[in-house]
Amino acid sequence: MNDPITEAAVHLVPLRRRHLRSVLKIEAQVYPRPWTLTLFMSELNMRTSRYYVAARVGSTLVGYGGLMYSGDEAHVTNIAVDPAWQRHKIGSRLLLNLARAAVGFGAKHLTLEVRVSNGGAQAMYGRFGFQTEGVRKNYYTESNEDALIMWVHDIDGSGYAERLESIEAGISGSTVDETNQPAPR
Repeated sequence: MNDPITEAAVHLVPLRRRHLRSVLKIEAQVYPRPWTLTLFMSELNMRTSRYYVAARVGSTLVGYGGLMYSGDEAHVTNIAVDPAWQRHKIGSRLLLNLARAAVGFGAKHLTLEVRVSNGGAQAMYGRFGFQTEGVRKNYYTESNEDALIMWVHDIDGSGYAERLESIEAGISGSTVDETNQPAPR
């Protein structure tokens, strides 16, 4: 029997203010110190250096991610999936979208921080080519937990595009991208 979660069409849409109530509910479930409404509003208002995407199944927002870009670097500011939808490749779909958007904005390098204890996220990032290049001591102040600083380089090359295509090919179900992200430079 098919799993309805795995087979559901996941729509990727630009994150908008109207999504923030759902975003804040997910934030509260997955982060010890969630971002505030004010912080999200501020991020959404920085249109020249930020990119945010939401994942929807039907009318339900199931995840979201964000990107900050400057010059030839992009930084994944956050990525989160509703716990009820975790382990169904929502995070992979979001990161695929963010990585492609980063290339579209002219980035050659992509970075993020991840909790030392978050092995699941680290494994996903590893599939995307991220490697640990440093540690931020006590980055997560609420728990005094360190963050790994992970980078992937040369994301604008054909080898990385092939990696993304391979990851996408391994995701069952359909992804409908409605973000109109920028074309690669």
